[in-house]
Amino acid sequence: MSIVKEFKDFAMRGNVLDMAIGVIIGGAFGKIIGSLIEDVITPLLLKPALDAAHLSKLEELTLFGSVKYGVFLSSVINFIIVAFVLFMIIKGVNSTKRKEEAAPAAPPEPSNQEKLLMEIRDALKK
Repeated sequence: MSIVKEFKDFAMRGNVLDMAIGVIIGGAFGKIIGSLIEDVITPLLLKPALDAAHLSKLEELTLFGSVKYGVFLSSVINFIIVAFVLFMIIKGVNSTKRKEEAAPAAPPEPSNQEKLLMEIRDALKK
């Protein structure tokens, strides 16, 4: 078997393709979540605090003039927001799965033999 054919068989297996699609979609989703946090949620949450401190960005916070703890705070806040957003998404997906699993399966239809036996039983009762 040639190396090209082996590679083609490896690359076309379902697991590899699923993983590649997941990585690509994950990267795009990461950009969306990053933008949501950086451009929407963080400014909304921190605007009053930054205005009170006379700052335009959280990263400008310093301690003793050189320790930039604002960058650290910004990273921690971003992590918390990302974790919460992912928690809400996973919670929604899990509740959808539970609803699908909770739907009871319809009872199986009786076989021809069972139908015949029920008719005989009903006839004997009469």
